Amino acid sequence: MISDDTIERVRDAADIVGVIGEYVNLKRHGSDFRGPCPFHQGTGPNFSVSAKKQFYYCFVCHEKGDVFSYLMKRLGVDWPTSVRMVAEKSGIEVIETENHRSDEKDAREPLWEVNGVAAEYFRTTLWDDALGATARTYLEERGVSRELADKIGIGFAPREIGLMRSHLNTLGFEDARLLEVGLLVLPEGSSEPRPRFRDRLIFPISDVSSRVVGFGGRLLGPGEPKYLNSAESPVFSKGKLLYGLHWAKQAARRDERMLVVEGYFDVVRLIGAGVESVVAPMGTALTDEQAKLVRRYTQRVFLLYDSDKAGLKATFRSGDELLAQGAAVQVVTLPDGEDPDTFVRTNGARGLEAQIATSIDVFERKIQILERGGWFADLRKKRQALDRLLPTLRATSDPLTRDMYLGYAASAAGVTRELLERELSAASRARAGRPAATREASREFNEPRPEVPVRKRDHRIAGERAASAERELIRVLLHRPAYFEQVMERADEKSFRNPDMERIFKALLANDGDPVPDKLVEHLDGDSVLIMEELLEETGGLEHADETVAGALSAMHERAITERMSEIDREMPIASDGQKTELTKEKMKLRDELKGLGGQWWKKFR
Repeated sequence: MISDDTIERVRDAADIVGVIGEYVNLKRHGSDFRGPCPFHQGTGPNFSVSAKKQFYYCFVCHEKGDVFSYLMKRLGVDWPTSVRMVAEKSGIEVIETENHRSDEKDAREPLWEVNGVAAEYFRTTLWDDALGATARTYLEERGVSRELADKIGIGFAPREIGLMRSHLNTLGFEDARLLEVGLLVLPEGSSEPRPRFRDRLIFPISDVSSRVVGFGGRLLGPGEPKYLNSAESPVFSKGKLLYGLHWAKQAARRDERMLVVEGYFDVVRLIGAGVESVVAPMGTALTDEQAKLVRRYTQRVFLLYDSDKAGLKATFRSGDELLAQGAAVQVVTLPDGEDPDTFVRTNGARGLEAQIATSIDVFERKIQILERGGWFADLRKKRQALDRLLPTLRATSDPLTRDMYLGYAASAAGVTRELLERELSAASRARAGRPAATREASREFNEPRPEVPVRKRDHRIAGERAASAERELIRVLLHRPAYFEQVMERADEKSFRNPDMERIFKALLANDGDPVPDKLVEHLDGDSVLIMEELLEETGGLEHADETVAGALSAMHERAITERMSEIDREMPIASDGQKTELTKEKMKLRDELKGLGGQWWKKFR
C-alpha cells in the first residue's frame, strides 16, 4: 500500500506538463499549455494542461483530471501503477507497506475520525450553546464574522471538565482514543482524565489532505500559555505541519507565492480578505520540514512577522530554513505596532499588496538592520555583524544567490570578498564539529552576543560549567531572594546564555527580586513557566547557597572571558596593525585574569 503522504509528495513533485508532453504535442499558450486532445483524437489545440493547477481539461469532450488520472485513462494502468510511474519520473522513491491489503484501513483513521467529530463539537458549542457567549463576543470584537469563522471551522472548548468527554463518549469514542489523540490528558497522580483545551477558542489544524489532525487553542481568560497546541500524536507533529496549508497549497501555485505569518488570527484575517496563499507555523520560526512543505508549492516566499525583537529573530531563522531549500525569500515590513491581522483589518488586501510590493530580500533586510544599528562602525561590532551574516550565507543553497550575498556582505562590511569566503569556510568546518544544540543557538540573530566557535577544550568545558551554573543560580534566587542584590552586583541579563534562564532572571528583575510565582508568570511564556515550576520543586542543597552563588557567578565570568578571547581571535583577520597590537594586549590581560580564577569551586558544575 502506498501511503497518503507519499502520494501527496509525488503529486506535488510531478511535472504534469512533462508527463503528458511525452504523449501529446503541447505548446505554451499564456500561462498554460495546449495541444490536440488524446481522448477524442482531436486536431485543434483544445486540450489544456495547467502546471500551476496540476490539472488537464479538454474544452470539447470535457475530459479532465490530474497526472494520475491521465495515465490511468490513457494507458489503462491501475492507480498504484500510475503513482509509481509519476514517482519514477519525479525522482521519488515509493516505499510500500508490506502485508497490507489495499482494502485495509489506515491505522490513523480512528484518530482522524475523532478529531473531526471533536471539531464539530467545538464549533457547535461556540455558536449554539450559552457557554460560547464570551467566545462569540470575542470574535465580534476582533471583527471575525460568523461566515468567516465557519469557513475556518473555529470553535470553543468550554471550561467545564466533563462536557466534551461525555459528548464524545456518548457517540462511541472511548477515553483511550481521546487520550491517544490528545483531546484528554491524564494529570500525574490522577486516574481521572481532563480535557486538554478548556475555556479556549479552538482552531482546527488540518494536514494537506484536509483531515483534522489537531487543534490550537487561544485562552480567553487570564493565564498561561495564551496559545496551546495539541500534543504530539500519531497524526499531529507540530514541526511538520503548517496552519492553513490545505487552503493555501492551490492558491500558492496560482499566485506563485506563499505568505508566512506568525499566528492563527493572521491567517484567518488574510483568508477573510481574499488572500489565501498564507500559512503559519505552530511556533514562531519555520522548521526545516515546514520550509520543505512551503517549497513544494512555490519558490517565492514572503515573511510577514512582527518587527519586534522576537519577530525579527523568527524572520531570519525562517529565512535561513527557506534559503536552504532554494527559495527566494522576501521580508515584508509593516508599520510599527501592526501585525498582519490588525493591518489587513484596517487597510484590506489592497493595502497589504502595497506593502508586499515594497518588500526586500531577507539578506538585504538583515544587512539593513545591522547598518542602522551601527554594527559596521567599529572592529568589535563588525566582527559580531559578520558572525550574524555567516549563518545565512552558509544556509543559502542556490549558488547564484549565495554569490550575490557574498558580494553584498563584503561591500557592506568593508572587507574583501576573499576574506569573507575564508571565514565562511572556517565557520562551516567549526559548525560541523559542534553539537546540534550549539549550532541551533548560534542562529539567533538579534541577540547582543556573537556566535562563538568552540576552538579549545578549555573553552568548551567553561561553557558546560556555566550552563549548569546558570540553572543553579536561578534556582537559588527562586528559593533564597536574599541573594538577589549580591547577584545583581556581578551579573545582568546578558550574563545568561540559556533563553529560559534569561527570561526568568528578567522576570525577577521586573519584580525587584521577589520570586512570588504569580507575579513572575506575567513575564514568562509557557515553556519558561514549566521550567520555573521545576526549579521551585527542587529544594535540595540550598543549605550551601553561599557556595552555589559564588561558584555560579565565577563560572559565568570564566565563560565570558573565554568567549571574549575567542572573539579576539576572530577579530584579528579584519584588524589593522594598530588594532592587532591592542587586541593582543587585551588577550594577554584576559589570560592572566582567567588564571586568577583557578580553584575548586567549579567542580560543583561539572
